[in-house]
Amino acid sequence: MPVTRTELEDRERQFLAPFAQTSGATRGRVHPEDPPTWRTQFQRDRDRVVHSRAFRRLEHKTQVFLNGSGDHLRTRLTHTMEVAAISRNIARALRLNEDLAETIALAHDLGHSPFGHKGEQTLDRLMRAHGGFDHNDQSLRVVEELEQKYPRFSGLNLSWEVREGLGKHGVGPAGPAFRQPSLEAQLADLADEIAYYSHDLDDGLDSGLLDERRLLDEVAVWAAAAHEVEAQFGRLPDESRRYYTIRQVIEGQVTDVVGTTEQLVLASGVRSADEVRALPGPLVCYSPGRKAQNLELRRYLYKNLYYNPVVAGPNNRAIKMLAEVFDHLIAHPEEVGAQTRRRAAQVGWERAVCDHVASMTDGYCIQEHQRIFGTKAGA
Repeated sequence: MPVTRTELEDRERQFLAPFAQTSGATRGRVHPEDPPTWRTQFQRDRDRVVHSRAFRRLEHKTQVFLNGSGDHLRTRLTHTMEVAAISRNIARALRLNEDLAETIALAHDLGHSPFGHKGEQTLDRLMRAHGGFDHNDQSLRVVEELEQKYPRFSGLNLSWEVREGLGKHGVGPAGPAFRQPSLEAQLADLADEIAYYSHDLDDGLDSGLLDERRLLDEVAVWAAAAHEVEAQFGRLPDESRRYYTIRQVIEGQVTDVVGTTEQLVLASGVRSADEVRALPGPLVCYSPGRKAQNLELRRYLYKNLYYNPVVAGPNNRAIKMLAEVFDHLIAHPEEVGAQTRRRAAQVGWERAVCDHVASMTDGYCIQEHQRIFGTKAGA
């Protein structure tokens, strides 16, 4: 017989930790809906995110290397899927709500602009006089306003707990003010960092911009993982060695987070999700030693990968295109769609154009630049 929502909710109450956020205790949705039959509320949220247009567009948005630079280099979508997988693993280990953690992870970059963080910084500069631009805030705008799929409301009408996790400001949207989000939201945020830096190492090595010998000398977290792989397997072929070393880096990060978080949760004495929210600081953390190693890794990646001319040069040309498209559309309202013009009456012209440009994929932004200015795509 099919399992029902109430049975799934009973399983959560039986097997999850007391400080986990259960779907049966959700604060609900802005627009009331009949509950799902064979899914929990958070499973419904996950499906709505995966079926959204904004989620599909992530396939064609830059992670580090411009989309299309290489067959195996990550996009914003593959990054998102990796964050979701790490989030589920940490949630399972800590007896937290896997569905909630996964859903927050899948939705966390829905509002990302084209051309990665450089694109985000460019839109923030262009919108400085009109409230700025932040991709976390934009992800909330996507799920609350911009997706247009349902006849009775704008957005995806996700549960309060998912939207809380997307806010990343410790204050739940349209509800009580808390100092921290749920543990599921905290771990999804940290899983983003684990995936981001570990997999950027992988892409940097694959592209030839990073060198394993220098990593051994200059990055402690890499050296520890590499020595462990060699001790366990001996000398491996290049591809296998790199894969297993990256795997060990991620395994070490996850193990550290699970162990550190367990200690902090036990020491805090929290017995409910709302007691977690009332704390002055997060409980999902790295140990001090691992945090220091991650800062070293971060500095190394910025110096040798993100600021490398091979990466920075094309990105700088791309964000120049983005700024020129934005400025042109601001000055030419007749060239945007009717939906953007209608939204302008509610949120202002600049914000409506910003929403439109932020939703673009890398390729569409380049095509728009070609249409407007006559340049060849990719020039």
